[in-house]
Amino acid sequence: MASHKYMTSPPNLTGMPPGVPYIIGNEAAERFSYYGMKSVLTVFMAHYILNQSGLLAPMQENEAYMYTHYFVFGVYFLPILGAILADGWLGKYWTILSLSIVYCLGNLTLACMATSWGIAIGQRAMLAIGLFLICLGAGGIKPCVSANVGDQFGESNKHLLSKMFGWFYFSINAGSFISSLLCPWLLGNPKYGPGWAFGIPGIAMLIARIARKMKRMTPIPAPHAPQAAHPPAVSPAPSYWANRSETTGS
Repeated sequence: MASHKYMTSPPNLTGMPPGVPYIIGNEAAERFSYYGMKSVLTVFMAHYILNQSGLLAPMQENEAYMYTHYFVFGVYFLPILGAILADGWLGKYWTILSLSIVYCLGNLTLACMATSWGIAIGQRAMLAIGLFLICLGAGGIKPCVSANVGDQFGESNKHLLSKMFGWFYFSINAGSFISSLLCPWLLGNPKYGPGWAFGIPGIAMLIARIARKMKRMTPIPAPHAPQAAHPPAVSPAPSYWANRSETTGS
């Protein structure tokens, strides 16, 4: 048997797990990114979007609202995909990590709409690509994040779960509140405009991605389980603790 093993349960701690500050920071930054971008999306489409010649070519307000609702629908429909990926193949941690990269790419696409080559490609095309990537990223990680919080706690510190979720949901509301004030101001200020209004949420998502990476602990080989007399026909997806070790930092 290998000398190093994966942990199959949370560490025996009486205090808060060491990954908690990173989870809270990640969630605050991710919600800042999503709600900041969403707060300017309809206004951008109805008043600021340009054609490939660099001339103002806004959508009708009803059309802008329609595409915003399609986007929100996608974000709240695609958690099904995230749940399938997490339970069937990747596990929660790697699902969050990989789809956060997709999320960052979506924000980068939106931020680049204001560049000369973004205008040449077409802001409508860039917008569609960026929103699709954000739908995949934001929707895909949604079913995993809260469950990931619970995975940090064991019997010895489960009494701290309610306190942890209090801070967790505070970070969600704080991030969304601040960005919902900041991003519309950036969009309406001629000194900044759409590039900053979409770029700042992208930077926030990059910070969230870094926080998630910093939380990563060194993985070590899993122990060999005894062979069952009648193994199940379908192996269950590896749990969070079968993929992660929370005892050492990387």
